Amino acid sequence: MSPDAAPLPPAPGRAPDFADDFAGSELRRDLWVDHYLPHWTTPERSAARYDLSAAGLRLRIDRDQPDWREEDGPLRVSNLQTGTFSGTLGSAHGTHRHRPDGLTVRTATPTRLLWAPSSGRLEVTVSASRDEGCMLAAWLVGTEHLSWAHAGEVCLFEIDASAIGPESTTARCGVKAHGDTTLATDMAEVMLPFDATRRHTWTAMWGDGETVIGCEGRVLRRIPQAPDYPLFLMIDLFELGGRSGAGAYPKTALVHAVRGWNGR
Repeated sequence: MSPDAAPLPPAPGRAPDFADDFAGSELRRDLWVDHYLPHWTTPERSAARYDLSAAGLRLRIDRDQPDWREEDGPLRVSNLQTGTFSGTLGSAHGTHRHRPDGLTVRTATPTRLLWAPSSGRLEVTVSASRDEGCMLAAWLVGTEHLSWAHAGEVCLFEIDASAIGPESTTARCGVKAHGDTTLATDMAEVMLPFDATRRHTWTAMWGDGETVIGCEGRVLRRIPQAPDYPLFLMIDLFELGGRSGAGAYPKTALVHAVRGWNGR
């Protein structure tokens, strides 16, 4: 993040349409589904591991946590998302067909649009994980409940634990086309001049053919394209690779707060 990067525009002067600081004793079920793409797998594999504290919601990867799908192992994930959609059991229709190797619906899920704007502004405040093999990410993904073509993604951030240093962090952000032929994948690495395990805020603004991604109040990227259909928010902690040595679990990251406004 260049020191002369442009400041982000201020947030709208009205209350967010979607907001959570995780201050309660339980997860808000009116805002979140605590499973990772549950239609492509089974409930015991998609279920998130997490707990709530004064600092926010702590996503966990536990030693006994199963792989998201057996054939994808080793890959484990704890995720929150703002809705669900799938086709019928055995079909290939569902949110985030992100793999080309024949995903099919194993658990039919209802259409739930808890927060799914077609344009807007999102702010996510997190502390990333430095635990071995982990990645913390936040994405806005096409719901696909209206059309198979609505498959694009705004990648707010992907932060690998191995890319976090004491004074700087390398992250990835941008737009992914997936199955949307009107978009072109445009991802890039960005440098943050701080240790991303500290609390910090990412911002995405998308609509009217443009996506802007920023961090800590400064613009990181302006991309001349944007999905223009409903998007679910997903915030997830992955463990990529096999289980590491004794005493290394749980592997964790913190989500401190989320705010979103519908419309750009």
